[in-house]
Amino acid sequence: MKLQAASKVLGTVNAPHRTGLSALELADAISDICVAKSNMGPAFAFFSEVSPELQLSFVNEMGLSHKEVRKVAKYFQALCPFPLAFAT
Repeated sequence: MKLQAASKVLGTVNAPHRTGLSALELADAISDICVAKSNMGPAFAFFSEVSPELQLSFVNEMGLSHKEVRKVAKYFQALCPFPLAFAT
């Protein structure tokens, strides 16, 4: 399966944090608060540095629950002063 959105997203979230999360690891980090806490840099980067359209494409491509991703986005929203698209 070719993950088109994933390849774009991974470059954005991994490079600044010198991490090497796979698409599946990032999917876990943005859909489970416990996993997000152990991968805060890349998970937060997903919600804050990836365009809302690409976020949605990645979530759909990975078959994630929008409800669970929104929970994690709201967790990060409580920690930052600017709006995060997926938290609304």
